Amino acid sequence: MDFLKGLVLSLLSLLLFMSLSLFGDMLMLKYTLLNPDFVASQVDRFDISSLAEELLSKQILQQAMPDISSLPVELPGDQIPQLDELATEVLSNTVAELEPWMKEQANLLVYSGYDYLWGRTESLSVMISLQPVRDSLRENLEQVVWDALPPEVAGLPPETVDPFLDEIGQQIAEGIPETFEFNQSLWGPEVQSVLEQARRALGYFELVYMSLIGFMPLLILGIFLISRQIRGSIRRLGIIFLSYGVLQYVGIFIITRLADTQSGRIESPAALQTWLPQFLNNLFAPLEIFSIGVAVIGLVLLIAGVIPWGQKPAVQQEAPAVPQASTCPQCGSPRTPGQRFCAACGASLASGCPRCGAVVAPQSRFCANCGTRLV
Repeated sequence: MDFLKGLVLSLLSLLLFMSLSLFGDMLMLKYTLLNPDFVASQVDRFDISSLAEELLSKQILQQAMPDISSLPVELPGDQIPQLDELATEVLSNTVAELEPWMKEQANLLVYSGYDYLWGRTESLSVMISLQPVRDSLRENLEQVVWDALPPEVAGLPPETVDPFLDEIGQQIAEGIPETFEFNQSLWGPEVQSVLEQARRALGYFELVYMSLIGFMPLLILGIFLISRQIRGSIRRLGIIFLSYGVLQYVGIFIITRLADTQSGRIESPAALQTWLPQFLNNLFAPLEIFSIGVAVIGLVLLIAGVIPWGQKPAVQQEAPAVPQASTCPQCGSPRTPGQRFCAACGASLASGCPRCGAVVAPQSRFCANCGTRLV
């Protein structure tokens, strides 16, 4: 019977430990990757301008750069602006100018995507106007090209230079559409099937999450009922909670430190390398707080289960016996037990049994020799 009881308690303890582990991971996901507010905040912290400059191809702008030879002025070869340098400057200025707009559109996509994944909307469709991109790119390109032209061109009449700059704007307008619609038509049926599975999985995720909240208290109650020892059950729960909290915190510490050391060795954009360690710290922050809280609770329970409480000391000191004083029957002077003669009058303090004559102690009620009643 004791073996079966111990086996059931061990099984409940293992289930509670695994439930804590699963609940901690789901708690982290619920408040980070599955939370659009968290994702939007990480997008705001990301240096989009630096990443865009590294990822966007300069050839896109070079294709839109005008042909300097179309100007009605012959320029020496060393005075012709280099398209590569012009494209770099135009790209840098445009991305820096549009960074707030890009983050705003990214957040719009994030919230729309999560509404679709969580089943709040039946379709995913976001219309983004690219007019700010066209205007900014055109203005920066015209300004950069104009600043790069040699002095010979600066003296040309406006009717000669304006068509040249208008051509720049026309080439940009042809290369960038007015709007961009982000919808299901951008990906194939395979991706759409994965998204549908993700929507169903999120529904199960919420169900399991709420079930764990009710399942763990039942496991704790089962440990108390089967053990029938309050202190022993508290001590067992303390060990489970403390073990999970410490192991989980150590695991988070190792993962974040490895990410810090390995991020610089992976070939990726500099902006991504700078952002990734902070992102991991923010990602694991809810789980880290949860593990610390569980460890503290476990430590308190373990102390409460080990230290005795509500019990009196087992050994109590006995009060020393106080000798009872009596008086001499002859003169009334005080005497102490064991005294055979009175110190005041010398009278004998020992008395004898009237039946057998045996000496009996003063104030004795029966003779210790024959049992005769004396009083």
